[in-house]
Amino acid sequence: MGQLDQKSIIVTGSSRGVGADTARILAGEGASVVVNYRQKAPRANKVVKAIEEAGGRAVAVGGDITDHDDVEALVAAAVQNFGTLDVLVLNASGGMESDLGEDYALRLNRDAQLDLLRTAAQAMQPGSRVVFVTSHQAHFIHEVETMPEYEAVARSKRAGEDALVAEIPALEERGIELVVVSGDMIEGTVTATLLNRARPGALEERRAEAGKLYSVEEFAQEVARMVTADVASGHVELVGGAKGFVPEA
Repeated sequence: MGQLDQKSIIVTGSSRGVGADTARILAGEGASVVVNYRQKAPRANKVVKAIEEAGGRAVAVGGDITDHDDVEALVAAAVQNFGTLDVLVLNASGGMESDLGEDYALRLNRDAQLDLLRTAAQAMQPGSRVVFVTSHQAHFIHEVETMPEYEAVARSKRAGEDALVAEIPALEERGIELVVVSGDMIEGTVTATLLNRARPGALEERRAEAGKLYSVEEFAQEVARMVTADVASGHVELVGGAKGFVPEA
């Protein structure tokens, strides 16, 4: 028996990277997982196939979370395929794209996250949990400057976090918990690659300051752990600490 047997989970942005590894880990613990993707169906289907070959249950569901109709369809897919929706992992983010409009970062990282949270909450039972995935560069943006190339994204993600945290009282009335997982720059992610391309050496500089940067799989393990961790609603998990962002003891 796995720790998440009989649980149904949506992981947004899970056709690759941290989201894909998180989906695989949670499925390995017994969860039935909705693998969400925006455009790349073959990648999502590959994640589903790997989960099924390992004995798990998963379904790939396409949907742009900035589109409310797609959000409703995503939540419905979890209930229709697995009977319930017990956990929502808000992993999808972005905003460094140059072809989706100046306000895309805010629409994706704040407005879409809030819409999905509120929509999913309608289908979730007491004891359910929402996990919001963010970065130290965003979580601490009010205290610590980040690279100019990432500032707009960081501020939009912090705005999203603030909007979600403001929902905690309403979620508590439904018996739903919200926890935040914040990580440093992650080796091998699209964001880290784009930042390093925009500012060559940025990844190496942060690695030297932090002492260690987590791999995609290592960070996904921490995200998955927070699905069942014994922490209070509103808890913020600073993965690997936050050297350079908070004063050292």
